[in-house]
Amino acid sequence: MATAANPTRDDFEALLNEQLGDADEGGFEGRVVKGTVTAIENGMALIDVGLKSEGRVDLREFMRVDDEHGLEVGSEVEVYVDRVENADGEAMLSRDRARREAAWDRLESEFGEGKRVEGRIFGRVKGGFTVDLDGAVAFLPGSQVDIRPVRDVTPLMDQPQPFQILKMDRRRGNIVVSRRAVLEETRAEQRSELIDQLAEGQVVDGVVKNITDYGAFVDLGGIDGLLHVTDMSYKRVNHPSEVIEIGQTVTVQIIRINAETQRISLGMKQLESDPWDGVAAKYPVGMKLTGQVTNITEYGAFVEVEPGIEGLVHVSEMSWTKKNVHPGKIVSTSQEVEVMVLEVDSEKRRISLGLKQAQRNPWEEFAEAHPIGSEVEGEVKNATEFGLFIGLPGDVDGMVHMSDIAWGISGEDALALHRKGEEVKAIVLDVDVDKERISLGMKQLEKGAPTEAAAGGSLRRGETVTVTVLEVRDGGLEVQVGEDGATGFIKRSDLGRDRDEQRPDRFQAGQKIDAMVTGFDRSKKPTFSIKAYQIAEEKQAVEQYGSADSGASLGDILGEALKKQDD
Repeated sequence: MATAANPTRDDFEALLNEQLGDADEGGFEGRVVKGTVTAIENGMALIDVGLKSEGRVDLREFMRVDDEHGLEVGSEVEVYVDRVENADGEAMLSRDRARREAAWDRLESEFGEGKRVEGRIFGRVKGGFTVDLDGAVAFLPGSQVDIRPVRDVTPLMDQPQPFQILKMDRRRGNIVVSRRAVLEETRAEQRSELIDQLAEGQVVDGVVKNITDYGAFVDLGGIDGLLHVTDMSYKRVNHPSEVIEIGQTVTVQIIRINAETQRISLGMKQLESDPWDGVAAKYPVGMKLTGQVTNITEYGAFVEVEPGIEGLVHVSEMSWTKKNVHPGKIVSTSQEVEVMVLEVDSEKRRISLGLKQAQRNPWEEFAEAHPIGSEVEGEVKNATEFGLFIGLPGDVDGMVHMSDIAWGISGEDALALHRKGEEVKAIVLDVDVDKERISLGMKQLEKGAPTEAAAGGSLRRGETVTVTVLEVRDGGLEVQVGEDGATGFIKRSDLGRDRDEQRPDRFQAGQKIDAMVTGFDRSKKPTFSIKAYQIAEEKQAVEQYGSADSGASLGDILGEALKKQDD
């Protein structure tokens, strides 16, 4: 009869079935079971799990959670049964596998619930690090270590810290975790709490964490705000590093808070007095002042008249004489220039300045120094189809129209006589300051050119005068009134009514002829016409001696008129 002190084989089988069900010893394999430490020797622990033989487990497998001296004979531990019996007849047990299986069960549950898990970074592998999750080994990608790239991970090694499981595959034994996700979630919670404590218009202190081309990020005690370069100072700031540096403590004002994006805009200049207050009274239109060129663009140059106040000199207001020239060829950055205030718009914070208005109008200066009729000398800058442009003192140009280049030849032929770069002399005919035009004449310098008194005082349009031929040209006759009167020109077409009479070669120098004054050119030099004189004489004869209705022919009328003239 069996007793408690002497159990029978059937009793042992019943106890075994109670623990493992109806499974045989093969049912132990691949399972986590409890065992008892029966001995500790040679760095190994002998553990009895109720099989035919005990199994050995390296003491190092207990070091991660249990101190070596805390494991003693009689201690109860969980181990994983890899095999019931090996070649030596011993059970093959593993404490690490037991811990790993238990950890997988727990991690799967926590992953399903979205909970954070605790682990320790204990090694480096390609592309990241290995993390011990209390027995289960997980992979931590390098990009998931921190919010920002971490150069040295040594301070994080073997430190217990929370992780977020991103992916699990028990069949393949893969676990991917992230430390960054935990930090971002924590940071978002902290940002929300901090944002609730901040308000627009509030003045706070912060530390400059990073500087970019467009501004700087300032740490406000757990949350960053952007200090844009345009909000650092009222004066022009080319780069934020000109005003602040990393690590510097700055006092800023909260300009805007975006609750949705949790972005904070900061400003420093808002804490300073606005230099634009009262600027219209300070800089009235027409005022001349000195400023420094701060920036040059294709459409003009910006001039700082005082710290924080800049005005624009448009390219059209930069020079009296240099048109369609890039502003960089007129002024340079940091140059001190004198400008005039043209317009002030306080609301738009704009000041329009003029560079040329601060200088004397070169056309006014030229008109004062060179009155009409004075002689000038300059270089032919350009020849166009209608005249010559001459460079004059004061960096201005004057134009000689093709009809004022030479007497007796066509304008096209006169243009062909001169070329670019040639030094020529001319007479000032007219100066229009408003239109910035100077009219010159070259033919007026030729021998016998009329004086103002002779041209305007003694001759009248429609008057008949006797002139002396000075020179016979292909284009007509150069003639002079009296001995020392005004000289003028009779064009070929004005030498007579008939084509045969319009031949210059039928005249000779010194011959005296009657002609009518038909007008004056721009230099007030008279023009004559024999043709107009003949037409006027014929009209007068018809009126005096009869008309075609009287029965007399035109020849009879003219004959009678000539006879009376001879008498």
